[in-house]
Amino acid sequence: MAAIAYGLGVCTSIFCAFLLIRSYLATRTPLLLWCSFCFVWLALNNVILFVDIFVVPDVNLEIWRNATALIALVLMLVGLIWEEQ
Repeated sequence: MAAIAYGLGVCTSIFCAFLLIRSYLATRTPLLLWCSFCFVWLALNNVILFVDIFVVPDVNLEIWRNATALIALVLMLVGLIWEEQ
């Protein structure tokens, strides 16, 4: 049952990233581009989390998960700062 919940989380994050990219391509709003970058990395984070827990539970992928989350947050922060100027 937990695998289904994590799988739905992966699908939801990928779908959110897709919607943000599609919205950016339609409007060309720069902040949507930065949000899209952030959500792509967050989706990758969720994929790595799923792989870490269910595919290869004996391998610790915590460093990769934390790195992708950090990249996502930095991209969002850069986008917010860049658009404020």
